[in-house]
Order: sequence, then structure tokens, then C-alpha cells
Amino acid sequence: MLIREQTDHDADDVRGLRKVAFGSTSEDNPLRPGRRGLVAELDGRPAGTLAINEFHQYYGGAPVPLGGIGGVAVDPYARGRGVATGLLDRALTDLREHGQPLSALYATVPALYRSRGWERAGVFEWLDLTVDRVAPGPKLATRPVGEDDLAGLHACYNDVASTVNGLLDRSPPAIDVADVRRLDITSVVPGHDGEVRGYLTAERDREGLRVFDLIGRDAETQLGLLGGLASWGGLLDRLSLRVVDPAVTGLLTNQGIRHTVNTSEWLLRVVDLPAAVAARGWPAARWLRSAAVDLDVVDEHAPWHAGRQRLVVEDGAVRVEPGGSGAVRLHARALGPWFSGMQDSHALRRAGLLTGDAALLDQLVGAPGVPRLADFF
Repeated sequence: MLIREQTDHDADDVRGLRKVAFGSTSEDNPLRPGRRGLVAELDGRPAGTLAINEFHQYYGGAPVPLGGIGGVAVDPYARGRGVATGLLDRALTDLREHGQPLSALYATVPALYRSRGWERAGVFEWLDLTVDRVAPGPKLATRPVGEDDLAGLHACYNDVASTVNGLLDRSPPAIDVADVRRLDITSVVPGHDGEVRGYLTAERDREGLRVFDLIGRDAETQLGLLGGLASWGGLLDRLSLRVVDPAVTGLLTNQGIRHTVNTSEWLLRVVDLPAAVAARGWPAARWLRSAAVDLDVVDEHAPWHAGRQRLVVEDGAVRVEPGGSGAVRLHARALGPWFSGMQDSHALRRAGLLTGDAALLDQLVGAPGVPRLADFF
């Protein structure tokens, strides 16, 4: 089997593989700015493919380079011949070479990705609301999103996203903020000196209203944007709100004791532990003057960070360096949910993914809310 980088000449073959795997009929070029791909060949013909999106994901307020893997497709005749695992093994090396110490994906076959070190580390959620549960809010002066609003809209999003572990920073070229102007409904709440106080983006379809982003810098803006959704009461009974800011859906909406949340779980893989730790924000480290924990990382598919590593906290900074006693044994699958804050050391220990006293790991992460994504790839 040959695994190589995808080129523009592979476009038709890749589209064909994805059509068979997912029913996708997209005519877009599988390669575009901010995305690269791999192709696996068997018997001289493309038999599998995957894409790697070039993202940054917030942790502790810092955007960490992330390879978002998607579009993993294998020709039916080639299944069971190691094509998918071969692609993932090559992807790990590719991610490290491109300076992406983290990788995330949405798994249709979790066992496949767990075998290569990815593990559940956060959620992507839609909240279903009945329109009568949306309380009228303060009246806001809004306008449709214009070209001059895009930079301010992106800044408004990032002010919120940087406080929620897991959200992407939506930086170009992988994500183009101008794409919001293609949506049916866009509303901007202007602030002072060109600042955007908040915004809402949504799409109307036969199923109802799907609200993609409802973002506000303050409670008045959030409540005003929520209140604007009440005007759909004569047309719709229900709407779906993508959970971007958990303050909106968790503290400002009025869903009852029983309500519907549609959840997709995503898996995270720490590809390069020292680089990932160096790139992450560690707010709790400022309270730890000096501390360390000795790790023994079990990771046969990423040997460059396997073995004994020492995680050191010093003067508010955190680093990983070789050495130590290996007192805390961590399986590759434990690294993602620990890094994101989805699972603490007690849960990882009960799952057989960690041994030893890892209290410092829990103190560092702090688990400030459920990690979440608000973009699908």
C-alpha cells in the first residue's frame, strides 16, 4: 500500500470515494486553502482518503494549532485491508511535521480512532427550544451583516470563544468569516467606534429555524438577540440553537426540566505532548509556584513523545521535558480528555488509562466547563 499527499489530480477520485462513503455529491475541490489531504493507493488506484483542516482550538485562552481530520473514506473493496489505519498512522507524522500538536475529529467508528489514540474530549450541541420559551428581551438596534462588519464580528466571536475550551478561533484560510453573508439571516448589534457588541446568524429551512451563532459581549445584548427570536412565534413552534456560548443556553434561556439537546461528541488526540503543553494556556499555573509530575506515556503510534516525560510547573509556566521516574502512567487515549478537561484523573484511572497519583494534572486543567466545538468538519 502506498500512502501519499493528495494533489489536485486526485479530485475526482476523492469525490468518488466520499460519495460512496457518505452520499456526498459536492463538486468542490477537496483541496482548498487551509486544508490538505492524504490518499492511500492499493493495486495502483486510490482506495482511501482523509483530509486535514488547519485550525486553532482554544485551551486556557490560547489558540493551539489543531489538525481537524475529516472525510475519512475507504473504497468498499479495500475495507479490512488496513487502509484506514494506514492513513491515520501517516496522518500522525504529517500533523507533527506541520506543527499541529493536537488533532480532533468526529468519529463514525470510534473503535478505529481509539486504536490510534483519539478519545472523546468534548461535545458539539444543538438545543431545541419552543418559541414560547423565548422571553422578549430589550429592543436592540440591529442591521444585516455588511462587509465592514466582518472584522468586528470575528473579534466579537473570539472574545467569547477564547473563554470556552475547545472552540476554534475561526482564523483564515480554513474558515472564511465572510461566509456568514451567504446565510438567510444575519443581525449585527453595533457598538462604539466600529465595535460589534453582538450578532446572530441563522438559516431557515423546511425543518424550521437553525440559529448558528448567538454571540453577545454582555447580558443585555444576548437577551436582546434571544428576544428577537420570539418574533418567529407566528410562523414556527420550535427552533434549534447551536451551543456556542454556554452562558446563553445555560443561563439565559427558559427551557423546562425536560428538553432536547442533540449532541455530537468529538475525539481529541495529543500528537506531540511537549508542543501541545507549550502552546496551551494554563491559568491555574499562576497559583502553583513550583511543582512537577513524572509521566510514563504509552503511545506506540507517536514514539516521539512516548516514554518517561516530566511535566514541570515553574513561575506560572508549564513545560514537558524528557526524564523523571515515570510514576504516573498515561495511555495515549488519556491525553486528549485530560488536555481538554473532559475527564479527570479519577475517571481515567477507572477506565484503565492512567495509574499513579495525578493530582497535579487535575489542578492544572481545572475543568472550567464542558469542552465544546461549534464547527463541524
